[in-house]
Amino acid sequence: MITAAPAAETEGAAARYWSDAWRGWHFYEEIEPAPADRPAPSPKSMHAPAKPAPARPVEILEFERLQKALEETRHVAIMRPTEANVRRYMGIEAQVVSRASNFADMAQRIAWATPELDPTLHGRPINAKALEVFDQLQFAQRSESIGAIGREHVLFFFFRGDCPYCHAFAPTLKAFQARYGIRVVAVSLDGGAMPGFADARRDNGISRTLQVSQVPAVYLAQPFTGVITPIGFGVLSEAQLLERIAMVGSTPAIAATPLVGRASAP
Repeated sequence: MITAAPAAETEGAAARYWSDAWRGWHFYEEIEPAPADRPAPSPKSMHAPAKPAPARPVEILEFERLQKALEETRHVAIMRPTEANVRRYMGIEAQVVSRASNFADMAQRIAWATPELDPTLHGRPINAKALEVFDQLQFAQRSESIGAIGREHVLFFFFRGDCPYCHAFAPTLKAFQARYGIRVVAVSLDGGAMPGFADARRDNGISRTLQVSQVPAVYLAQPFTGVITPIGFGVLSEAQLLERIAMVGSTPAIAATPLVGRASAP
């Protein structure tokens, strides 16, 4: 005998049907197991002990204790500079200096035996004889590069006729031009003359464009591109000119810096 379901139950089923219509006609859903059927968590997962932190080296702990003691005794000695406080601080400081000295000695011995770790073998040497050889090689390399740079560049020499530093610097530039073949274009800011540069030109506004605020001033210019780069101000030696021109002329990245101006030749 089939009994009819209560009205309230029938209405609830209909409501669930219309609200769950998105499930489709053939929807199948596994029944969630009852709490009693779920596997109980294993005791190992419930009470898993936390992994102990890795032990720190004894040397690290000793260093931190020494560093803390040094800092604290220093603060005490500064705030209350009694003989006992200052003596205590100086004693700990002597320990630190001794350990640092031992470290420096060991590092030096390792550097002597390991060429790739020896700073004296890389860059500019400190030995007088090696430094002499280094400077000779640098001079030869820069002299060679200046010859190539001089084929495409000129030097602008800004001066004033009443400037004693300009007069002192002019012979160096004249000799530099004769030695390396790079042309020097002298530009007079006040219309004055400069011995050795009879063909000096009057300023046509290029000094304002380049913001030349001090003389003597030397700029490296490439006429084909119009790029003009400052080399230096004041009285420079031939070695300084050689170094700076070689560096600027052989490094295109420098020519892209904001220091570079573009102006027409005077």
